[in-house]
Amino acid sequence: MARPRQFDEDEVLRAVRDQFWDAGYAGTSLQDLMRVSGLGKGSLYAAFGDKHELFLRALRGYVAAIDRGLRRSVESAPRAVDALRAFVLAPVGDDDGASARRGCLLANTTAELASADPVVAAAARKAYDDTTAVLAQAVARAQDEGDVPASADPVGTARALLAAQQGVTYLGRTGMDVRTLEATARSLADQLLPAGAAG
Repeated sequence: MARPRQFDEDEVLRAVRDQFWDAGYAGTSLQDLMRVSGLGKGSLYAAFGDKHELFLRALRGYVAAIDRGLRRSVESAPRAVDALRAFVLAPVGDDDGASARRGCLLANTTAELASADPVVAAAARKAYDDTTAVLAQAVARAQDEGDVPASADPVGTARALLAAQQGVTYLGRTGMDVRTLEATARSLADQLLPAGAAG
């Protein structure tokens, strides 16, 4: 009879996710995964598959958490435009710029792997499509609330907001000063979501 697993899968996946996030896919070795997970090769692969499968599990968990967070932000915002602005400013969420320099696991992964890995490319497309759909709903709500022009295309605006946020994310990876990065993000938000522009 097989022995029950003596580890917390979610905890292992968080540790593995952070390793991939900090070092990238190519920069993470099996030894790194064993070290951060506390598991031997046999246990790690038996539970999660090979390195690629383990990476995909970690990435899917990350994407699901980001999706839940964005939906909560939109649903709880007093006005939808506030959630949309917060989305663009998300990469500069701390004072020291650490999160900006770390970037977004999905964005980092897309840059590193999508051109050569069709599974990762498909996962990235789906994640960005899902984000666009949530943002488009928020844009439509912001139009109803009078904060975004009625003439704006919700899907087009959502894609522009996503592109702006990802651009800020990439600039953050260069080590740009966090104040400059924040000013850039605010400028993008102001241009894409002009205040009081109903009608």
